[in-house]
Amino acid sequence: MSKYDVIVLGSGPGGYVAAIRASQLGLKTAVVEKESLGGICLNWGCIPTKALLKSAQVFEYLKHAEDYGLSVKDYDKDFNAVVKRSRGVAEGMSNGVKFLMKKNKIDVIEGFGTLKTGKKIDVEGKEYSADHIIIATGARSRELPSLPQDGKKVIGYRQAMTLPEQPKKLIVVGSGAIGVEFAYFYNSMGTEVTIVEYLDKIVPVEDDDVSKQLERSFKKSGIKIMTSAEVTSVDTSGDGVKATVKTKKGEEVLEADIVLSAVGIKSNIENIGLETVGIAVDRDKILVNDYYQTNIPGYYAIGDITPGQALAHVASAEAILCVEKIAGMHVEALDYGNIPGCTYASPEIASVGLTEKQAKEQGYDIKVGKFPFSASGKASAAGAKDGFVKVIFDAKYGEWLGCHMIGAGVTDMIAEAVLGRKLETTGHEVLKTVHPHPTMSEAVMEAVADAYGEVIHL
Repeated sequence: MSKYDVIVLGSGPGGYVAAIRASQLGLKTAVVEKESLGGICLNWGCIPTKALLKSAQVFEYLKHAEDYGLSVKDYDKDFNAVVKRSRGVAEGMSNGVKFLMKKNKIDVIEGFGTLKTGKKIDVEGKEYSADHIIIATGARSRELPSLPQDGKKVIGYRQAMTLPEQPKKLIVVGSGAIGVEFAYFYNSMGTEVTIVEYLDKIVPVEDDDVSKQLERSFKKSGIKIMTSAEVTSVDTSGDGVKATVKTKKGEEVLEADIVLSAVGIKSNIENIGLETVGIAVDRDKILVNDYYQTNIPGYYAIGDITPGQALAHVASAEAILCVEKIAGMHVEALDYGNIPGCTYASPEIASVGLTEKQAKEQGYDIKVGKFPFSASGKASAAGAKDGFVKVIFDAKYGEWLGCHMIGAGVTDMIAEAVLGRKLETTGHEVLKTVHPHPTMSEAVMEAVADAYGEVIHL
């Protein structure tokens, strides 16, 4: 039996990061992976979707070349080539993880791993043991009883990335990050897209103003949006698919080539030996403490299978914290109230902290500032005037309670707010921090200035 200090089950952005950090700290480490190194994020999630979205953005540029004083007469899309590029990007990133495993002298054990008692893992008949086992098995597309996925006419995000041909009509059920990103991609490619959202607004976790702006932008692009609506059944017996949608006005039948189910994720915790070992689970999540220790000593869990936000950067942060605690380092528990969320549709969305509604519900006396990109010189020059930056401060102490952005490139801007909140900065400190001009990022300073009644360019 092979013996290690640390074995990681799963090699996504939680698993492979945990393995690398463990190796850096001098621990003999192995990773067990049943499919491809990098997990869903690198192979079927974060990375390949961004490649698809970039192709959509470039295609949009070509369509609007005249807006920039340019004449492009002959252009078209090759849907299969767009998909192929996306898969190539994913393959390159997965190969990069292979290189990192080799560089850090981490053993990669291929196959389906099952947890055993006594801090052991069985991988298809062969046993391995470790002083510490980290479970990082991630999640998959969740299925609704009314929307069973057949992989052809009713699909999840995985099939949405590799369709053999572009659908003429697509229904997207769910308007979280996955739903709106695919809605934007397919709409940009020329597919007729309808979004069906159960709640009363799209991107429901975002600030109300952000949701309203995205709905305006999407409708302007030709995307049909149905909120407070529920798909109660689908009929796939014909050439396409018929979805029965229940709304406040009654039932409506929508016809499309394909329905994309984007209604959340399901933790991959079945058949991995949790019951055998006695690891506690509640509502599809493995229960852990602040350092990702389960109720059974020597077993840990990180990423989408734990109660925190199901985001790649959260899994990576949890991985590092978990391993550093194992190695005896002094670590602070992760602040889940200061995790940035990003959606990569067009316009992009980025946010951190409390929404305006949440801040009021928690009893804060607040100052709210908002700066539209229509007043930004850089945004005007770039032809990207949709959106705004919105900031929320505690009126009494100046604490930065929340920051919400929608517009071009805002996913690259949100880190300023995350860092500012981590360092407990105040509104006045942000206001007096000189931002470069002309940039999209100066909209943050201008929004803060608006909150304090000092805005110059609005």
